[in-house]
Amino acid sequence: MAELNQDAVLNQNAVLNPDAVLQFVDVTVRRGSKVLLDSINWTVEEDERWAVLGPNGAGKTTLLQIAAANLHPTSGDAYVFGQRLGSVDVFELRPRIGLSSAALAQRIPAGEQVIDLVVSAGYSVLGRWREAYGRLDVRRAARLLERLGVVGMEERTYGTLSEGERKRVQIARALMTDPELLLLDEPAAGLDLAGREQLVARLATLAADPDAPTMVLVTHHVEEIPPGITHGLLLRNGTVVAAGLIDDVLTADLLSVTFGMPLALDRTGGRYAARAAL
Repeated sequence: MAELNQDAVLNQNAVLNPDAVLQFVDVTVRRGSKVLLDSINWTVEEDERWAVLGPNGAGKTTLLQIAAANLHPTSGDAYVFGQRLGSVDVFELRPRIGLSSAALAQRIPAGEQVIDLVVSAGYSVLGRWREAYGRLDVRRAARLLERLGVVGMEERTYGTLSEGERKRVQIARALMTDPELLLLDEPAAGLDLAGREQLVARLATLAADPDAPTMVLVTHHVEEIPPGITHGLLLRNGTVVAAGLIDDVLTADLLSVTFGMPLALDRTGGRYAARAAL
């Protein structure tokens, strides 16, 4: 197995950057005797598109929960939009963040109409009740659904959608509030090949849009990384293996260290594929 290339491990937090969208300085998260994240240093600048990769238990979801202002580090400092978690009202930060995750998806009522699911993001609720939504809200939700390839499904119920359609509806909801930061936790998990490819194509279009928010995408698989991703963060056992420009980070050697086995990596047309190295 390849040895860790220390030159590719970047400590990006030598100087605090108040203009960074995210900045983690020696962030550690402990649960009892278990360390979920260990002294993470990571900076995300405006308009960057990041892919976060690592095996199960690497700390990817924990990292994203801190980025979403849903979790505080045990030690170290996490800054979101220049505000340090623990010294700012997180309810002021969360409307600026769009989040799509499996945990959120599990809470969506099967009988919820698709259009209601998307517009209700403006109230940060799941399940429309007595909230009043204007025509502009409904039109924006419909445009986002069209952009994500689920046009004409506004009146369908969430439970009748395919898994691929559900994933794209969740991302439309995450974009509803016009966030400055979009966090996608394993958006292609559970999809078949066609569903994955449809989703990756939509994410590539989003990544290429200069008006789209800063993006952080968490995945286990390099095949799910869309063209347009600019940076990569590799995690193993709660520590950073490498972070930086995607071409510097996404290499066979560094992936082999990250996943604990020799891997070969291919790149074609801006897409990646990994396999065991023979």
